[in-house]
Amino acid sequence: MAERFCGFLVLLLAAFFSEANASRQAVNQELSSLFNELWRLDVNRMKPGIDYTISVQGKAGFVSQGSHVAQDHASQPLFSNVNETKLRTLTTFSRFMKLLDNYERSTGVTEQVTTEEMRENNLFLDAVLETEVMKHAHKYLVRKGQSSSDLRQFRSQLYLIWFHLYHRERSGGVDSCGFEHVFVGETKSGREIIGFHNWVQFYLQEKNRHLDYKGYKAREHDIPDHNDHVLNLQFSWHGLVKPVGGGFIGASPEFEMALYTIVFLMNTERSTTVLVNIDECQMELVVVRHGRAIGTAYPKLLSSNSRHFRQQSRWN
Repeated sequence: MAERFCGFLVLLLAAFFSEANASRQAVNQELSSLFNELWRLDVNRMKPGIDYTISVQGKAGFVSQGSHVAQDHASQPLFSNVNETKLRTLTTFSRFMKLLDNYERSTGVTEQVTTEEMRENNLFLDAVLETEVMKHAHKYLVRKGQSSSDLRQFRSQLYLIWFHLYHRERSGGVDSCGFEHVFVGETKSGREIIGFHNWVQFYLQEKNRHLDYKGYKAREHDIPDHNDHVLNLQFSWHGLVKPVGGGFIGASPEFEMALYTIVFLMNTERSTTVLVNIDECQMELVVVRHGRAIGTAYPKLLSSNSRHFRQQSRWN
């Protein structure tokens, strides 16, 4: 009896450690290395405590999807200061911000793209393609056979992925695109916020009092701080509540576009989740396809301040 119990215990422990090893092996080392190089090349990234200041405050509570009410665990805005002069001086940021008012907020409302808006899209892509971040991403995708080495063809590929309009609602005309969903945000049927994963849009909407930060979302004992570059947040926007939404803080638009474009092109599944370590954070990058375009893309923070490295060291 004791022998059978010991044998069972050994098998149980073996399975436990095997699962722990599998979870560690699940980190995509190739993409982690690539994304950390892009992080290093992101010279336009805004620096915490210098270019902006955030206050994460309290941990947000549970809110069901579609709810219009959330208890406020943050009495102050998330952003107490952002260097707008620098934002408007950096070409990719300044051209990015010009795109934020080009879309209808609600799905189901047909998007009407003017000649000027198309010009703004193209100017933004031109600026992004001139950055070392996107140049490095392009070289990687060419090496992997996912993009043409011809810059014009790569540019057309990016335009299709991010700015091609499609139906998010079944009725009506084309009402959405990857860029709008990820970087600007949308509302669906007047009931819920969908998308909205960009920190600049968050700051500008908060500044104009269209958005109210409710608090951070994180695992127990993993409290974010003002230096974190990825946060899971809860907020209300135009009277609707986003129970939890992940986003980079301070990163340039070219960095975010490069990451999501790479994950999108390196996978063919409708929904892809990759586990990566970037700087001091471990996160899942989630990318969902909408045909040949991006449906949504966002980071889901798992641990910050290198907590995942300290946890792994205890197993070694």
